[in-house]
Amino acid sequence: MCGIVGYVGFRAAADILLDGLEQLEYRGYDSAGIAVKCEDEIKVYKAVGKLKNLREELKLHIKEFQNSTMGIGHTRWATHGAPTVLNAHPHTCNCGSLALIHNGIIENYKELKTQLEKEGCIFRSQTDTEVAAHFIAKKYAQTHDLTEAVRLASKEFEGAYALCVMHNDYKNTIVATKRNAPMVVGEGEGEYFIASDVPAIIKYTKKAMYLSDNQVATITPNSIKLINADGSDAVQKFELLPWEPVALSKMGYKHFMLKEIHEQPDVIRNNLTGKLKTASDPVVLDEVKLTKENLKDLNRIQIIACGTSLHAAMVGKYLIETFCGIAVDVEASSEYIYRKTVTDKHTLVIGVSQSGETADTLTAIKQAKAKGSHILIITNRPDSAMAREADSLVAVNAGIEVSVAATKSYTAQLMAFYLLAIYMAEVKGTTDTSILQSLKNELMLLPQKVEQVLANTDEIQKCARNYSGTKDFIYVARGINLPTALEGALKLKEISYINATGYAAGELKHGPIAMLDETMPVLSILMKGTVYDKLLSNSEEARARNARMIALTNSNDPKLEELFDCIIRVPDVQEFLSPIIAVIPLQLIAYYIAEFLGKDVDQPRNLAKSVTVE
Repeated sequence: MCGIVGYVGFRAAADILLDGLEQLEYRGYDSAGIAVKCEDEIKVYKAVGKLKNLREELKLHIKEFQNSTMGIGHTRWATHGAPTVLNAHPHTCNCGSLALIHNGIIENYKELKTQLEKEGCIFRSQTDTEVAAHFIAKKYAQTHDLTEAVRLASKEFEGAYALCVMHNDYKNTIVATKRNAPMVVGEGEGEYFIASDVPAIIKYTKKAMYLSDNQVATITPNSIKLINADGSDAVQKFELLPWEPVALSKMGYKHFMLKEIHEQPDVIRNNLTGKLKTASDPVVLDEVKLTKENLKDLNRIQIIACGTSLHAAMVGKYLIETFCGIAVDVEASSEYIYRKTVTDKHTLVIGVSQSGETADTLTAIKQAKAKGSHILIITNRPDSAMAREADSLVAVNAGIEVSVAATKSYTAQLMAFYLLAIYMAEVKGTTDTSILQSLKNELMLLPQKVEQVLANTDEIQKCARNYSGTKDFIYVARGINLPTALEGALKLKEISYINATGYAAGELKHGPIAMLDETMPVLSILMKGTVYDKLLSNSEEARARNARMIALTNSNDPKLEELFDCIIRVPDVQEFLSPIIAVIPLQLIAYYIAEFLGKDVDQPRNLAKSVTVE
């Protein structure tokens, strides 16, 4: 997973590239590089580590490229080869005439590399990307046409990729193509911008076109030519981008993650706007094309997702089964695509992805769609590849999320599942109207309750400081909040590197209880409802093993004071909606612990925001 940027126009290319890469560092940050077209040759500059290291490297060479108005840039998250200068992008052919950047994986690179080595190519890196550079250079030697070379080469590449290519023979031309990886082209006055995501270009233009798979774009300062894989002309569809550059500002917060946690009340409001007017009105989901007849025809629902989205899917399963009476399976996309799945026209398949570009999930929904399933996508990016595969769509309206650790997008996905479950229950008529009205009324009160949590963080910060020295952490819950425990543990792992694990509380005694002693913190998500007493009993079992006990609760039960060392209280809320209220303190605990430990909160090691490789 990488960030790519290209520019051709009249401005200083290096400045545009570096600015764009800075906006894309959430997509990868173990190395970075740029290639710029100077007077008589392409110059390549690379550095290992964060983008600041590349900036320092470029200061040493500024006279070489200061007049360049065309270039490509890349920030990397390693898939092939360790983070080294040799493995960093851009990559070139042996003579250095062709330079290339790449997001994704060329799956058949070993076969191509063997073939190229026999023909005399010398490889300097361990990457699949260098293979692509040599292979396109080979096609160029045959055709003497850069566009045709890219088109022909890409036909022989297997896997997912987005490529930007420059050649010494072309003073003002970049050729770009993609398959199963995102790429957007922004149009300005006498200039064009290319990127793997909108944040890199939103500062400069709001007019953009998303390339479709296998299209090849040939871009100069004043023109763009778009062709299909067979060489025929393709229709260009430019559109207005929905975001403002201010969305990429920290707005006074120390980290993007903290800003995005505090944006969640507005995210909830945004998701309700236009979908739920009053508790007595039905939920409106205009882009969900499921009729009563469609729902009656369903045998089951499959929800496929990865990471944080998988936890949102688990809450969605609970809600849909409860209110709609349809059996729901939840599965990690990475597992779904490598086994024989029983999916057909009687199965609704729901794909969940913040970016809408997650490679495993995208592959899974394509497989399900080919078997005749109705595809419903829940995503923060209605302009994404996944959304374009959808029969039905629920856009979660979280806005740009910059921090690698998902926070507001998780809450937005939960909101999407609440609205979808209620919508389906209303269409199908499976749940009493009074129950749904009560739930809708509570949904409309959620923003204020989340604001109460965010306004009272003293106890959360105190708890985080007290437990920031631990090496292990256990989260326990039952019922609808088991996914909340898993998500809380994931957040702590992601940004503090503490070994945190979420468990169904009833499973503690079936093995994990062996780990408990006076050094082990156990956080119980004790929300009032059907499993409260059972979870309280499980917490007492943990306390009896001398575990350090923390409660996250909306209860005033006096027993809690004796049982728990630390109690974090949240506003009272209906049990079905407790996952949204409960996850906010867990996000903050993870944030404050990471902050106390001096970790890089927004860009944790080894992680990238949107994983576009399987």
